[in-house]
Amino acid sequence: MNIDIFISELYSVPIRMLARSVVITGSNRGLGLEFVKQLTKSAKPPKVLITACRSPDEAQELKDVAAKNSNVHILKLDVTDETSYSNFTGQVKEIVGDNGLNLLINNAGIAPKSTRINMVKWNQMTDTFVTNTVAPLMLTKNLLPLLRSAAEKVVESDHLSASRAAVINMSSILGSIENNDAGGLYPYRASKAALNAVTKSMSFDFQRYNILVLSMHPGWVQTDMGGKTAPITPSQSVEAMINTLFQCANQHNGAFLQYDGQLLSW
Repeated sequence: MNIDIFISELYSVPIRMLARSVVITGSNRGLGLEFVKQLTKSAKPPKVLITACRSPDEAQELKDVAAKNSNVHILKLDVTDETSYSNFTGQVKEIVGDNGLNLLINNAGIAPKSTRINMVKWNQMTDTFVTNTVAPLMLTKNLLPLLRSAAEKVVESDHLSASRAAVINMSSILGSIENNDAGGLYPYRASKAALNAVTKSMSFDFQRYNILVLSMHPGWVQTDMGGKTAPITPSQSVEAMINTLFQCANQHNGAFLQYDGQLLSW
């Protein structure tokens, strides 16, 4: 789908809040930072927007956004350090209170430059798997009680949505096994394929709690990871993803979606 045509259709979307409370990992740059910028500028921004990054003191752009928006909270989190999860979860709970957490966007990730079999290294595989696959799973596990609390606020309904309670795992088309027509990129492809498997299992486990879970491909985006030659800007990608999240419901649980809502193959 042409991204410019898709973005032009956003103006027909009714003004509404995506979620009352949101946690975004890896929010100091790239897509994470763009999510923060767009959500704070939306007509109905989240009441609570918790941004997590490894080095808050060095995240100047994020600090600038927080200085202008009282709903933005910056918390320190290294997703590769599981020992920090308990403290992070406690801080999130203190901020969201009894309302719980409506939306978790597992965005933090890495992409080693290795391409072919003769270049890939052991630590690239293990480090990428920990960051891109294990961390989203274990962090979500820690935050599950807060997600359940938010979902339970909607009484006598099994309707799933990002505004009720949802987990969005930021994946990639490169994690699609069916669409792998070039090979290489072993650490990144494998970690994202595994993340998709995690998403699918979560979707079954969390459905009983009325929590929506899905994987999302942001497109080939002009970030440090995607490079300057990518065809989509961070602004275009995030704007489209936010609009897609507005539309997600029960039928999207456990799905692998592109930024514009297109269903992707595993």
